[in-house]
Amino acid sequence: MTSIAPPNAAQLAALSEKLDHRRGDGYYGFTLRHFAGPVKHVGELDHLRIAHLTDLHVGRVTPMAAQYRAVELTNAGKPDLVVITGDFVCHSQAYLDALADVIGRFDAPVMCVLGNHDHWSGADEVLRTLRGAGAEVLSNELTTITLRHQRLQVLGLDDAYTSHADYREAVKGLRRDLPTLGLSHIAEEADRLWYYGVPLVLSGHTHAGQVTVAKLHELALGKVAGHRYVHGLYGDREPAPSADPRATPTGAVYVGAGIGAAVVPLRLGDRARREVAFFELGEVPGAFDEHHEEQAPLPGRAPTERVKERRVRAVQRKRERREAKANGIVMPEGDAPSSPSDTIEDLPEVIVEVGERVGPATRRAAQGRPSSPPPGPPARNAIFDFGRRVRRKGHRS
Repeated sequence: MTSIAPPNAAQLAALSEKLDHRRGDGYYGFTLRHFAGPVKHVGELDHLRIAHLTDLHVGRVTPMAAQYRAVELTNAGKPDLVVITGDFVCHSQAYLDALADVIGRFDAPVMCVLGNHDHWSGADEVLRTLRGAGAEVLSNELTTITLRHQRLQVLGLDDAYTSHADYREAVKGLRRDLPTLGLSHIAEEADRLWYYGVPLVLSGHTHAGQVTVAKLHELALGKVAGHRYVHGLYGDREPAPSADPRATPTGAVYVGAGIGAAVVPLRLGDRARREVAFFELGEVPGAFDEHHEEQAPLPGRAPTERVKERRVRAVQRKRERREAKANGIVMPEGDAPSSPSDTIEDLPEVIVEVGERVGPATRRAAQGRPSSPPPGPPARNAIFDFGRRVRRKGHRS
């Protein structure tokens, strides 16, 4: 195997510094993260460089300058393939032309999957925009592409948050003798894909919590919201073979911090910075310095059936509202889609996007506990209160 040496740490740092146009509030800061691929790809691939972005949220909350810098940073890394794992829009279809412009600026081929915001805002319209801009969108599909005379299977799941993912459909035709890369907006779907021999899954959705100081992102998104994977690399890129057929297959999953935001653009902490991650498929882990090693997953907690049903209904109601608006019908407020922050299981929308305070009463209701505490002032939460103070001061990006 002929190994093509990736950029060293100094070159990556210089590139990141060149494109890092941070202001004092850190909203425009970018970080390059750099990882080797899974050991399974060593020998299957000479070398392929994959650039991973996620959660662009093109719209009024995230400056277009940040979107264009993400493209600039990606192109400067000269990837063979760009993959984007969902949430292209921000609450509406108003910026679809801007999204098409962003996607059209990438030099390398673009492959992607949809996220929950894309379904909330109109999946058909987002999909049509992406394809019109030259991207390939995988909706529970498997495709094989050839990059520099090397074949790579790319498996893409539709959004699991809104119950559109179908891994059984996606793995149809999957070949174990070809290298495979998985894409999913929701990282927890990697647990299913590992059973079928997909050694690396790239994902997004969490925005890394956007506040990672003192590991607040792990507390909010892990312990409270029930995510197993919050940000960065988890699992094992070199799983040990097991003779036990009952053993749970393992692999690796990466959760990107994303580019945009849906309500509050605030990002605090190194892990929360906007990022472009490069993966060197065919390289051995440890061949060069990486941002961090594989992390152990958090305990996690699957969403309840009630929460899943609520999320499906939210997509339906938002579609009905769009159709009513297009026909000049004003729907009464009572028919408006319920907020995803109705339950604690629907984080990170509560933290990252809505910015509402979640107190003990909300948690008890979400968990089905009937009793209420003695009357008194609601518990305060520094993260959410800080987000409200930012908005009250009229801070705009």
